[in-house]
Amino acid sequence: MLLAVLASGYLVRVLPRWLPLPLPLVQIALGATIAGVFGQGVTLDPHLFFVLFLPPLLFLDGWRIPKNGLFRDRRVILQLALGLVVFTVIGAGLLIHWMIPAMPLAVAFALAAILSPTDPVAVSSIAARAPIPKRVMHILEGESLLNDASGLVCFRFAVAAALTGTFSLTAASFTFLWLALGGIAVGAALTIGINRGHSLLSRVFGEEAGTPILISLLTPFGAYLLAEEIGASGILAAVAAGITMSYVELSGRALATTRVQRAAVWDTVQFSLNGIIFVLLGEQLPWIVERAVRSVREAGHVEPWWLAIYVLAISGSLLALRFAWVWVSLRIGLHRSGERERRPSVRLVAAMSLAGVRGAITLAGVLTLPLALDDGTPFPTRDLAIFLAAAVIILSLLLGSLALPRLLRGLEVPEIGEDEREIDRARHEGAVAAVAAVERAQHALPAARENPDLYASAAVRVMALYEERLRREASAGVDAAALRRADGAERALRLAGLHAERERIYELARHREISDDIARRLVRDLDLLEARYR
Repeated sequence: MLLAVLASGYLVRVLPRWLPLPLPLVQIALGATIAGVFGQGVTLDPHLFFVLFLPPLLFLDGWRIPKNGLFRDRRVILQLALGLVVFTVIGAGLLIHWMIPAMPLAVAFALAAILSPTDPVAVSSIAARAPIPKRVMHILEGESLLNDASGLVCFRFAVAAALTGTFSLTAASFTFLWLALGGIAVGAALTIGINRGHSLLSRVFGEEAGTPILISLLTPFGAYLLAEEIGASGILAAVAAGITMSYVELSGRALATTRVQRAAVWDTVQFSLNGIIFVLLGEQLPWIVERAVRSVREAGHVEPWWLAIYVLAISGSLLALRFAWVWVSLRIGLHRSGERERRPSVRLVAAMSLAGVRGAITLAGVLTLPLALDDGTPFPTRDLAIFLAAAVIILSLLLGSLALPRLLRGLEVPEIGEDEREIDRARHEGAVAAVAAVERAQHALPAARENPDLYASAAVRVMALYEERLRREASAGVDAAALRRADGAERALRLAGLHAERERIYELARHREISDDIARRLVRDLDLLEARYR
C-alpha cells in the first residue's frame, strides 16, 4: 500500500492537463487495480481500520486546526455536526426505504446514518487541491471532526433496531451524551497527564531526543483505546487529545529541534496514512462489484442499471439535504454573530455542500453490519447497503474533486481578522521582548562581566536586527504594501544567498575539503533559515 501511495504521487503529476484527477481518486484506482487485476489487495477489517488509521489522523487534525475559527463558528459547526446528521438520517432514510421497499426502515436509517458524517481525511485531501476559503475550510474541518460520533451513534441504534425491532429515544440520547462527554474527557485528561508526567521525568532524569516524538505518536492510540474500553467515543477522544495537545504545546517546554523533527515525522505519517486509506478503499471495490448482481436481486429487480438510479438518487438527496441545512445554518450563524448584512451566496452554500465528501470511514462503518439477525436469518439487504455506500463514496469524491475547484474559482468569503495583522503584532511583541532579554543578558551572563566590551559590541549587533524591525513598523506614513514588497525583495535575495552558500558547502564536501558530518550540520542550519524565509 505504501508503494501504491508512492506511485500515486508520480502518476498524478504525469497525467495530462486535460485530465486533472485528484490524488485520492488516483489512489483509489491504484487500489482497485492491485486487487482486481493482480489479485493482491488487503481485506478491510473495520475494527482494525478504526484502531490503526483514525486515531493519529484525527489527533493531528485536532492539533492543527485553528482554534479561533473553531470557537468563532462553533454554532455553525455544531449545527452541521449534530443537527445535519439527524436531519440526514431521517430524510435520506425515508427516501431509501421508499425507493427500495425490500430494505427495512431500520436498515435504511442505518445506511443513511453511516452516510451522514463527512470524512475528515477525504475533506483534507480534497481541500489540498481546491481553493477553499480559510473560514469555510475551518467550518468543514470542525464539522468532520465532530460529526463522526453523532453518525456512528445513529448507526449503532439503527442496527440495534433492525436486530431487535425496538428503539428507545431516551436510551439513545443518554448513550450519545456518554459517548461524547466521556470521549472528550478521556482525550483531554490523558493528554494533559502524559505531558505533565513526561515533563516531570525529563526535568529529573533528562530525555532521549526521540522520546517526545514517540509520545506524541502514541498519545492518540492511548486516548482512543482507553475511551473505547470504558464505552465512550474513541473518535472524539482522539480529536480532544489533539485539541488539548495544541494548548499543551503553548507551554513552550519542547525544544526547538524537537518541534522541527516532530513536525517532519507527523507530516510523513499524515501523507502515508491518508494515501493508504484511499488505496485500501480502492482494494475493496472489486469485491463490492462482484456482489452487485446479488444486490440487484435483493432490491427486487433484474436490471443492474437500477443500482445507478439508486446511487444517483441517494447522492442527490444527500446534497439537497446538506444544501438546505447549510443555507439555514449560515443565515442563523451570521445573524447571531452580528453579520446580518452578509448573506451566504448560493455558490458558497453549493461549495460547502459539495465539500461534504464521504470516505473510508463510511465504508468501514457499513462493513460492520452484522451477517445475521438475532433469530439467525440473514441480515436483510446487507450486500446492497454496502454497495450503495461504496458507490456514494466514489461519486462524492468525484464531485468534490472535479466540481469544487471550478465552483470556487474567484469566490471571495469575508474573513474575520487578518493573518497579516496578527503576524505583525506577534513579531513586534517578540522583538520588544528580545531587545529587553538581550539587555538583561548583557549584564547578567558571568562571561559578560569578564569581557564587558566584547559583550557590549555583540549586544549592539544583535539588538540592531530587532530595532530595525521595530523602526520599520513604527514608520509613520509608510505604505504597508510597500513594506511587504520590500520584505519580498529582501527574502528573494536572502534565498539566493542561502542557495549559493549551500551549494558551496556541498562542493567542499564532495572534494573532501570538509567532512560530510560538518556539511550536514551546516546545511541543516541553512535549511532552517530557508524554511523561515519561505
